[in-house]
Amino acid sequence: MTHAAFANCHSHVFHRALRGREVGGDTFWAWRDRMYAVAGVLDPDLLRALARATYAEMRLAGIGAVGEFHYVHHAPGGAPYADRHAMADALVDAAREVGMRLCLLDTCYLRSGFDADPLSAERLNGVQRRFSDRSAEAWAERAQDLATRYAGAGDVVVGAAIHSVRAVPEADLATVAAALPDAPLHVHVSEQPAENAACLAATGRTPVALLADAGVWSPRTTAVHATHLTPDDVATLGASGATVCLCPTTEAELADGVGPSVALREAGVRVTLGSDSNTVIDPFVEARAVEMHERLASGRRGSWAAEALWRAATTDGYASLGFDPGLSDADGFELRSGSVRTAGTAEPLWAATAADVVPPPDLDPGRVAADLAAAVGAIWERV
Repeated sequence: MTHAAFANCHSHVFHRALRGREVGGDTFWAWRDRMYAVAGVLDPDLLRALARATYAEMRLAGIGAVGEFHYVHHAPGGAPYADRHAMADALVDAAREVGMRLCLLDTCYLRSGFDADPLSAERLNGVQRRFSDRSAEAWAERAQDLATRYAGAGDVVVGAAIHSVRAVPEADLATVAAALPDAPLHVHVSEQPAENAACLAATGRTPVALLADAGVWSPRTTAVHATHLTPDDVATLGASGATVCLCPTTEAELADGVGPSVALREAGVRVTLGSDSNTVIDPFVEARAVEMHERLASGRRGSWAAEALWRAATTDGYASLGFDPGLSDADGFELRSGSVRTAGTAEPLWAATAADVVPPPDLDPGRVAADLAAAVGAIWERV
C-alpha cells in the first residue's frame, strides 16, 4: 500500500552533526553553546555534504518535503560570501540531488536578545554574526533576491522566517512579515519559559501577543514549538488561522516541555510536525509522540486519532511549506509488509518506524550511512 509522503516542517539540518554526542549542561542554553560551535565551522561545502546525506536519511524515512529553517547565511565573522546565497544554494543543491522538495525558510536574525542595544554593532555574539544581515531591510532585500533566483521552481519554495522575538526587534517584525507576502512565514515561538519571561519583562506581552501586534499571524504563518502558551495565546493563534509545528522528539531531547496540542487543535489551529534538531528522523515517532506526550500531560488516552495525526504529518504539512497538499500523494512511499513491528497491527502509525519504509530505488541506505559518517566526521575535525 502506498502512503502519502510525510512533510518535515521544521529542520535545522546542521544539527544532525550533534546526534549521539555529549554536549554538556542541563539546559537548552548549554546545548545551544555546543550547537553554535558546529555552526561556526560550516562552509558551503561542509553544509552541502551534511545536508545531502541528512535529506537522503529523511527520504529513507518516508519524508517528501522539508522546511529548512536557515540562518547560517554568511562567512565566519559575518562577511557575505562572494555569492551571498552560497549557503542557501548548498541546501537547494543537496535537496535536489536526493529528490527532496525543499521549503527554504530564509531566517532573519538581528540581535542576541532583549537586553541587546539595537543600535550597537556588538549586539550579536560570536557566531551569531554569521546569522545576521545587520538590518531587517538588508535581510529583506537579500531574501527577495533569493526568492527571485528560485521563482517558478516546482521543487523549491523560498519562504521567510523570524528566528524569534528575542532575535528580531519589535520594530522590525512587520518588515520581515511583509518581505515575501505570498510565501510561508515561520517563527520560533515560546519554546522556553526563559524566552517568555524575557519577552514579558521587555515588552509587557507574551511572544504570541507581540507578534500579533506586529501583524505576523495569518493563515500562511507557522509557529514552531509553541510549547509554553497562555489561553489567550492559543485563542489568538486559532483566530488568525495560523499553523503550529510541533517537534516532539526535539522538545523532549532539549527538555523544552509538552505543548498544548489538543487546546490548539480545538481552537482551530492546524498542527504539523518537524524533526527540528534531527536527533531523531522518524515521522512515525514524531506523530505518535503527539498523542503519547498528551497522555503524559493529561492522564488521558485517545486525544489524537491516527487519521488526525496522518493529516498533520502529511497534507497539512505540505500546505504549511507552500506546496500543493496533493503532492504528498505524488511523493508517497511503501511500507514493508509484515515487519516485526507491524505484524498483526491494524494501523501502522501506532507501530511502524522509519525502518519499515521501503527505500526509494534511487537511494542506497548503506551509501547514505557512509555519507553521513563522512560529513559529520569532517565537521567535528574542525570544531
